[in-house]
Amino acid sequence: MIAPDSGPMIEVPRVLGADKVRFFVENGYLVLDNFLKEKEIQEILADIPKLIRGEYTTEGNFPVLRGDESDAELLAKVLCIHQPHFVSPTMEKYLRHPLICGVLSQITAAHLPHWDGSVKCMQSMLFVKPPGYQGQAWHQDEIYIPTRDRSLIGAWIALDDATKENGCLWIIPGSHRDGFLFPQKGHGNADEFDFSPQSYGFDESKEIPVEVKRGSLVFFNGYLLHRSRKNRSQAHRRVLVNHYMNAWSLLPWHHPKEGESMAMTDYRSVIQVAGRDPYYHKGTLPPERKLWFRACKAAETAVDHAGGVKNSHRP
Repeated sequence: MIAPDSGPMIEVPRVLGADKVRFFVENGYLVLDNFLKEKEIQEILADIPKLIRGEYTTEGNFPVLRGDESDAELLAKVLCIHQPHFVSPTMEKYLRHPLICGVLSQITAAHLPHWDGSVKCMQSMLFVKPPGYQGQAWHQDEIYIPTRDRSLIGAWIALDDATKENGCLWIIPGSHRDGFLFPQKGHGNADEFDFSPQSYGFDESKEIPVEVKRGSLVFFNGYLLHRSRKNRSQAHRRVLVNHYMNAWSLLPWHHPKEGESMAMTDYRSVIQVAGRDPYYHKGTLPPERKLWFRACKAAETAVDHAGGVKNSHRP
């Protein structure tokens, strides 16, 4: 079925065989080694200082700059940049990367029997994770970005080698299957993990590390339990992670407007990246031309762009 006035069709290549699609559906994650070329990684890395120096915009909670800092000094001031694609053509380019979107068109909602491969994006996050900085305790991304059909998916681009030493992802394969959001509580381990609460009530013994080389992609479902540990290396662990979902699913990422029911609440600052947009007739909201930064202090939080909700999502 095609919704009326569903806009232009975005064609993307088929990248995966059926075995890899099945692996994602069963396990909730998929690793594609050496997916991006080195010149593509360098293009993303070169954009980070531009964002911090305010070359795209100076609106937002920018870190205090002297004006003569080296790129290394700039990176030491920032843990994360929220929604860099709102201002950077480079970040938007990789959000729309044809091969990445081709994978997404095959796995995002592959658990749904009649899904047509349509995908939209609502978030980008650029993590620097300096040496010595904590990770985030067990959590599920769906806690922070609610979807209606369990189709939330992260596309995690490794801009450096991710290792146990520098704070790679740890996951529990298959923990997404029941579609259950686990309760959260404080973790009591401020040296290892940041201020974010931890999910609990499951068997941690099946966790595995996801160590990947620079340029690799890790895709994971929004219900998959995952965490990262402290960066104990002397180098940054830089990652660009973009979040996507089934384009047919509404996104209740804000409180209902006056006269609007919760069932019809739909955040529309989204970008269609594959297939058709069933809600094309609604239009989309223009991105806020501002950036939110998180500094390298465990006590700091950032207010996200969607309704003033504190977003401690740090994959």
